[in-house]
Amino acid sequence: MATDPADHILEQAAQRMDHAIAAMRHEFAGIRTGRANPALLDHVMVEAYETRMPLNQLATIAAPEPRLLVISPWDKSLIGAIRNALTQSELGLNPSSDGHILRVPVPELSEERRKDLAKVVGRKAEESRVAIRNVRREAVEELRKLEKAGDITEDDLRAAQDDVQKATDAHIKEIDRLHDVKVAEIMEV
Repeated sequence: MATDPADHILEQAAQRMDHAIAAMRHEFAGIRTGRANPALLDHVMVEAYETRMPLNQLATIAAPEPRLLVISPWDKSLIGAIRNALTQSELGLNPSSDGHILRVPVPELSEERRKDLAKVVGRKAEESRVAIRNVRREAVEELRKLEKAGDITEDDLRAAQDDVQKATDAHIKEIDRLHDVKVAEIMEV
């Protein structure tokens, strides 16, 4: 059984792996599928109050229909700035306004665009796998230092390395699952 310093390293490694998956989930949320999703606008910055602010801090964003986002600014004077930010974003959206709210139709994706987005999802998943493997490598290096310093035995080192590998395998399996779900979502017509 691993001792306290090894347990601490294993705990930190698992937390860092969890953070890598959370970051990938956040990235995936911003990748457009054919459906309207408020998370699609998470990265949109709006010129408001003499500074750049995230859209989700200036308005309520809802998806009442599968292909429509509705943005209700808390300050109606920001409608023009929000429309400009959406138009200038790389999302390819064309909002319309009635003076109180913005309606943002989410166009259907072409087959070519779907394939491009699937490649982007694949790249993001691979970046996350690399991050997980880097955490594994660093944890194993720390464990070896503990063994060299005499803080843990060789058996403890081997057991801890096995635990790190099990955590790595589980996190990579979760990345693969999330990747497959996102690609299926994108390719769905």
